[in-house]
Amino acid sequence: MGKTIAEKIFDAHLVDTPEKGINVLRLDSVFCHEITTPVAINDLEKKGKDRVFDPDKIKVVIDHVTPAKDSKTALQGKILRDWAKRNKIKDFFDIGRNGVCHAIFPEQGFVRPGSTIIMGDSHTCTHGAFGAFAAGVGTTDLEVGILKGVCAFKYPETIKIQVDGDLREGVFAKDLILHIIGKIGVNGATDKVIEFTGSVISKMNMEERMTLCNMAIEAGGTSGICYPDDKTVDYLWKFIESEFASKEDALKEYSKWISDDDADYAEIIKIDASEVVPVATFGFKPDQVKPVSEFENVKVDQIYIGSCTNGRLSDLEVAAKVLEGKRISDDVRGIVSPATPEIFRQALEKGIIKIFMDAGFCVTNPTCGACLGMSNGVLADGEVCASTTNRNFNGRMGKGGMVHLMSPATAAQTAIKGYIDNSPLFKG
Repeated sequence: MGKTIAEKIFDAHLVDTPEKGINVLRLDSVFCHEITTPVAINDLEKKGKDRVFDPDKIKVVIDHVTPAKDSKTALQGKILRDWAKRNKIKDFFDIGRNGVCHAIFPEQGFVRPGSTIIMGDSHTCTHGAFGAFAAGVGTTDLEVGILKGVCAFKYPETIKIQVDGDLREGVFAKDLILHIIGKIGVNGATDKVIEFTGSVISKMNMEERMTLCNMAIEAGGTSGICYPDDKTVDYLWKFIESEFASKEDALKEYSKWISDDDADYAEIIKIDASEVVPVATFGFKPDQVKPVSEFENVKVDQIYIGSCTNGRLSDLEVAAKVLEGKRISDDVRGIVSPATPEIFRQALEKGIIKIFMDAGFCVTNPTCGACLGMSNGVLADGEVCASTTNRNFNGRMGKGGMVHLMSPATAAQTAIKGYIDNSPLFKG
C-alpha cells in the first residue's frame, strides 16, 4: 500500500511512538508570535528551562497588535523581543520589519516541501501549500517544541479534495475553499489532513494555494496540504538555488513527497470547478455559505481586505481592479492591510495603494489585529463587516459584530455598493 504525502512526512520525521497511534516527530521549524508564545516563554522560565532547541529553526514575529496599543500588548512584545535576544534567535521580525506570520515566513523562504512546522496559531496549516506538514498547537506542545524540537501527533488520516475543470472568470481561491467548507462542514475533516489535488490546484499559484490551506482548519483539519511542483520550486528558487544544480533537480527531489497512486484515504471528494460561484458566509460558522447572488441588500458597515488568508499582492491586485476609478459608499469604511512590508512596497510601486486611497480606503501597516478583534478594525456591537479574513465566529472581530467572509473581489464591490454584491469580474 502506498502512502499519502502526510504519511511520508510523518515517517521521515518519526522520533518515537510512546504509545499506539502517538507519533513524536522531529520539527524542522517552530514559528512564534507575540500572542501565544509569551505564555510558553514565561512558563519555561519558571521551570528553569529558558533555552531553545535550535535558534536557527525558530522564527519569530510581532504581528497581531503592531505597534502595541497599550501596556499589556507592549509587554507581550517585550517578552518576545527579550527572549529572542537571550536565545540568539536571528530571524526575529520586529516592528517595521514585521508582517502577518503566515505571509512573511513563506516570503522569507522558511517553508520547504516535506518539512514539519508548528506554531501556537490555528492557521499554521497555511504552510501546507508548499507540501509541508504544518499545524497549530497549544501552549504545552509549543513549549516542548521550543525546548526539544519535537511534537506529538496522531498518525494522519487524509481526505483528498480533488478539484478538476476550470473555475469561472471572477471565481477565486477564497470562493473555492468556502465552497469546500460549506460542502463538508466545520467538522468534516476533524483530526485529518486535507489534501488538495486536481487540475485546478495544479494551475493555482502559491498564493492561491496558501489561501486554500489556510482555511483547512475551518473544516476541522489538522493541516491542509498541496503537492510540491514547478510553481513551488519557482517560488522558493532564490532561497534554494545553492542547494540544487537546477530547478529540475529541485523538482525531482521535492516530488518524492507526492502521494502514491495507491495511497489510502479516509475519503475522496471530487469537485467540478465549473459549479463554483462567488460565495460568502452568513451566520457565525465558516460552513454557513451561500452564493453572493442570494444575499438580498445585506448592508455592511466595514470592509476589511487583508489577513493571512487574503492580504497578499495578488489579493490586493484583484480588489484594486474592482476599485479603480471608483469610490466606496459613504455608508461604509474600508480598511486594507497589506500582509508584509514587501507586499506593501510592491503594491505602492504598482499604484495599488493609490487606487485604494483614491477609493476612500484606510491603508494600514501589516497586522493581524482586525481579524480577531484586537486592533486596526474592531467592530462595535451590531456592526457588520465584509471581510477577506478566515473566521466569522460570533464576536470574532468585536463583541456583537457580524462578519461575512468573502473574496477580495466581492469585498471590493461590496465597499462600492455598501451592501454584499458580486463583483463585475464575475461573468455569471
